[in-house]
Amino acid sequence: MKPSTYHFGLTGYPLGHSLSPKIHAAALESCGLEGGYSLFPIPPNDLPSLQDLLNRVRSGELNGLNVTIPHKQAVISHLDDLTPSARSIGAVNTIFVKEGQLIGHNTDAPGFLADIQRCFSSFIIPHSALVLGAGGAARAVVSALLSDGWQVTLGVRPADVEQAEGLIHSFDQDGLRRSVFMTAEELAPFLSGTSLVVNATPLGMSPEIGACPWPEGLGFPPEASVYDCVYNPRETLLVKRARAAGRSASTGLGMLVEQAALAFEIWTGHNPPREVLFAAVGE
Repeated sequence: MKPSTYHFGLTGYPLGHSLSPKIHAAALESCGLEGGYSLFPIPPNDLPSLQDLLNRVRSGELNGLNVTIPHKQAVISHLDDLTPSARSIGAVNTIFVKEGQLIGHNTDAPGFLADIQRCFSSFIIPHSALVLGAGGAARAVVSALLSDGWQVTLGVRPADVEQAEGLIHSFDQDGLRRSVFMTAEELAPFLSGTSLVVNATPLGMSPEIGACPWPEGLGFPPEASVYDCVYNPRETLLVKRARAAGRSASTGLGMLVEQAALAFEIWTGHNPPREVLFAAVGE
């Protein structure tokens, strides 16, 4: 039985930049449904608060929950089961209840693929991508690219080496080459033939808009498009630099919209029109 009024939410930290309430309000209105979408900021180490929030989903007080950094992996141990995609990726961004059980799912991977196809009409074959990062967003991006036949090189910060090793071990596929440090010296040998650069780190996200994951003095691959999963600000420093260098570049607003629409459909059974969701965030 469908509820008469839907209550959804997002947990992560920080959440002041989130556009998800606007997107889901537009989705509800466009589908003729009543409800709302709330933000639940929970710091990284506050596991009791995270568990309390999940209990509210299990009880039906919340009809669905989105998860963003830094909880996409930490939340897994608190769930009853994972969908095959979430299990394969090793990260969760969408939670729903099925037969009394909390289920973790991941809509980031299909959301990412849908948006790069929207933003960039064609790529050099064979595909070769450089993904910066090793957290939950990077896991979704790598999973999506590998499933689409890409060759992937991982660029990470020294502090994320252990995470990167875990990511590589999780997928253990020929298409995932190796990880290198995000320095000009280490990245340079991997740029030849790279047709896509993806930032899956939070570097450059508001309010730290002066940060950029791309090393100073390193040119972009000559034929590459650049995709920044960060969507706030609307033009990150990475995107500015890529466009100034003549590269096609986009932030992750479309990925945000796509993953939200897919989550909304899981929760309600309704597929909201994308143009309405984009209009809600003023693309």
